[in-house]
Amino acid sequence: MLEPQTLRYLSGLKENNNKAWFDANRAQYEAARIDFSNFIQLVIEALQKSDPTITGTTARQAIFRINRDIRFSNDKTPYKSHFGASIKREGRKSGFAGYYFHLEPGASFIGGGLWIPESAPLKAVRQEIDYNWTEFNSILQDKSFKKTFGDLHKGGEVSLKTLPKGYEKDNPAIDYLKLKSFIAETKVSDEELTKATLHKKTVAAFETLKPLLDFINRALHPE
Repeated sequence: MLEPQTLRYLSGLKENNNKAWFDANRAQYEAARIDFSNFIQLVIEALQKSDPTITGTTARQAIFRINRDIRFSNDKTPYKSHFGASIKREGRKSGFAGYYFHLEPGASFIGGGLWIPESAPLKAVRQEIDYNWTEFNSILQDKSFKKTFGDLHKGGEVSLKTLPKGYEKDNPAIDYLKLKSFIAETKVSDEELTKATLHKKTVAAFETLKPLLDFINRALHPE
């Protein structure tokens, strides 16, 4: 579980996203950061029993910095109003698909996958889906996956509006071949965040996601 004051801190930061407020509330930030880090470390330690590829990963390697990169953004607020952790083989900066936990009051979620890969890995994943459609579809149709995540994200910024080069519209996998990201998510309410069951819920969701990650990572790095 996460402490209620961690959520209160993030809500306060969203309303007061400036350096003066951040500096004045640095002690609360440190307490919230440690709370989130401890939770992620517990998740990693439980998850590595079923996914040995993340063995040795630490929360510090998984958690993103609170500072925003504003160099190329119209939004010049200096801080993120959420905590995020990407748990994956060889660390969050690796090119592997991985697990993700997003903590943001009113908008938290458990999920993961592969976000906006470059051209070569994207082509490799599409080819893997095309060649092994039956296997890929069975992962998405699994009862636990359907119950937890429903489906992969489609439409908007994650899908092409036209057909990807080399594929026809009658391809049974076309809705997934058009994707530019391969992401699944399940929402977490603020109430759930402060319950003792959060740890179990998170690990279970990640374990349900693992077959999808294994499929994607096989395409990215064939053994």
